[in-house]
Amino acid sequence: MAANSEPMHVSINVPEVKLSSASGHRKMPVIGLGSAVDNIDERAMKSAVLEAIKLGYRHFDTASLYGTERALGEAIAEALKLGLVASREELFITTKLWCSDAHRDLVVRALKKSLKTLQIEYVDLYLIHWPMSAKPSEKLRNDIPEEDLVPLDYNGVWEAMEECQRHGLTKSIGVSNFSPKKIETILAFATIPPSVNQVEMNPAWQQRKLVEFCKSKSIIVTAFSPLGAVGSSWGTNQVMNNEALKQIAAAHGKTVAQVCLRWIIEQGATAAVKSFNKERLKENLEIFDWALTDDDHDKIRQIPQRRMMPRDDFIIPHGPFKTPEDLWDE
Repeated sequence: MAANSEPMHVSINVPEVKLSSASGHRKMPVIGLGSAVDNIDERAMKSAVLEAIKLGYRHFDTASLYGTERALGEAIAEALKLGLVASREELFITTKLWCSDAHRDLVVRALKKSLKTLQIEYVDLYLIHWPMSAKPSEKLRNDIPEEDLVPLDYNGVWEAMEECQRHGLTKSIGVSNFSPKKIETILAFATIPPSVNQVEMNPAWQQRKLVEFCKSKSIIVTAFSPLGAVGSSWGTNQVMNNEALKQIAAAHGKTVAQVCLRWIIEQGATAAVKSFNKERLKENLEIFDWALTDDDHDKIRQIPQRRMMPRDDFIIPHGPFKTPEDLWDE
């Protein structure tokens, strides 16, 4: 290589998992780039998505609530224009239905609105964001007023989700923040079962029973906040500062983040990890050519467990969830 020439860019091939037969055994990359951020910087996000595609990311996770669909859509259009990917089909795009749109007659419209914002004809995965609804509202808000919280019409909303898949607006459908009991409610009547359940999961909240349940139903688990969402309003340092994880990382010559992500994929799960930093984007993909030991797994199993996102604001005396047990079934 000549002294003044730039080094060649090497992208990493990210392994994939097969979704259920109801999704046509569609393949989903095991690592995706998340986009739930407190303060949206669209320029920074577009730049991060383009860099991520160069590095090998093909799965991008967003939601109508996040306000990041537009920036992601613009980045996808730019990536196609620049030839970073040959076609839209090379990418796997996930978005989510917010609570105020989780009504039988609003689901299809909500997805069509997301598609328009994303500037694409279909998403690869559409998820019900939470197992509840809120009174319809044009403005999507995370801090839903107590008086607006209403129970989810499981039958009606899931039938509309199935309609989205049949019409080709999404290639597969699933849920997020659903317990085994709530998934069972859907499975009891679903024609198309959920293909994915996206939940909080990391070494400090391992979701062992939920993961086993989902495996038994051929449902893929995707971990959000796999590193503890450090730096965000709902995040914590309890994952990245954990001494056991630091020791495991040092023994392998890896970072704590790499240990967490490797642990997740060794559970048979997938992860949506958020970073707009070029080096960390790269590091988060360098997890496929090594493995954790049995001793590592034993140490991780002993880490104290605590849910990071309990959503106590959803638990009110006159709402759909009167106790934490109503919401989480634990």
